[in-house]
Amino acid sequence: MSLITEEIRASASELYAGDEICQTESKNLLTRMGLPNGLLPLIDMVECGYVEKTGFFWLTQKKKTEHKFEKIGRNFQYAAEVTGYVEKNKAKRLTGVKAKELLIWLNVCDIYVDHPPTGKITFKSPTGLTRTFPVSAFELEEEPAAVKLLGN
Repeated sequence: MSLITEEIRASASELYAGDEICQTESKNLLTRMGLPNGLLPLIDMVECGYVEKTGFFWLTQKKKTEHKFEKIGRNFQYAAEVTGYVEKNKAKRLTGVKAKELLIWLNVCDIYVDHPPTGKITFKSPTGLTRTFPVSAFELEEEPAAVKLLGN
């Protein structure tokens, strides 16, 4: 059952549909909140939204996906619907995000970046288990601007 109701959509200060715009705007939201822009690498996004008054956000994709963050060697799963509440340097009460710890998948309920900045990001499960990693492992590399060489 979806947590996103028509009432929530109506109260959204930001609402986007389509993969390209959702990719851009979800990264923008993460950056504005002081979180790494590659934290939620969803694929084939259908819709994303944000309610500024409450901090509630949602991202929907066509189907659940799995992503390996190569810099830390960890796998994460993202459900077709990811929701939560964001505030400066934090994402709380997440749904739809799991991290693989040894052989089991654990739900991730909170993510926070240390403030003042230490370069660390912490993931917390509902069981109280936490793991801390470098923030850089979840940041997307900026694509270099295209350089056009003109001939004589």
